[in-house]
Amino acid sequence: MNFLPEEIEQYAEQFTSSEPKLLADLNRFTHGNVLQSRMISGHLQGRVISMLSKMIRPKTVVEVGTYTGYSALCWAEGLVDGGVVHTIEIDDELEPKIRKFINQSEFTNRIELHIADAMKKLNELEGPFDIVFLDADKSNYSNYLALVMDKVRPGGYIVADNVLWSGKVTESIEEMDPDTKALYEYAQMVHSDTRLENVLLPIRDGLLIARKIV
Repeated sequence: MNFLPEEIEQYAEQFTSSEPKLLADLNRFTHGNVLQSRMISGHLQGRVISMLSKMIRPKTVVEVGTYTGYSALCWAEGLVDGGVVHTIEIDDELEPKIRKFINQSEFTNRIELHIADAMKKLNELEGPFDIVFLDADKSNYSNYLALVMDKVRPGGYIVADNVLWSGKVTESIEEMDPDTKALYEYAQMVHSDTRLENVLLPIRDGLLIARKIV
């Protein structure tokens, strides 16, 4: 869900740098060939991700939930020399589609795709991480945070997508479905952690950006 009126979103995109051609092609491919295409980050959020990466200049990015690879390619845009994006996807049927576009990009050797269970892979990956991006099963966001917290460097970032969940997070707790409740609890967990400072941006379906202070 997008919370901006359509004309405001169009205006925002008008004055946002264009997405690279490969990403535009990937966007069209995803909408034409992949189920649940609304899951793709898309132009505006993709440029936000790219800008964050270029500001932070990460060496190691860990992404939980690849989908078709759009956001992984955006995070790769700001990598320092020798940097890498580790992107984790559980759905092996998406692998050919992901690799098709990664292999066409300039980041072929800088994006490592892991078809794996995210909890297991996060345990295996060694830190320090500069950025962790959560965009997978919402019920596990808090578990993912607990797994990566000690591996994120001081000054590093944890970014979570879909934290507004079509506005359902504003319902009473008694009315929340399990995923909505999990996202609400994740936001509470981040907001109450004294090791973090955070801001929730109402972009697309909500991005919660947390910076690890210590």
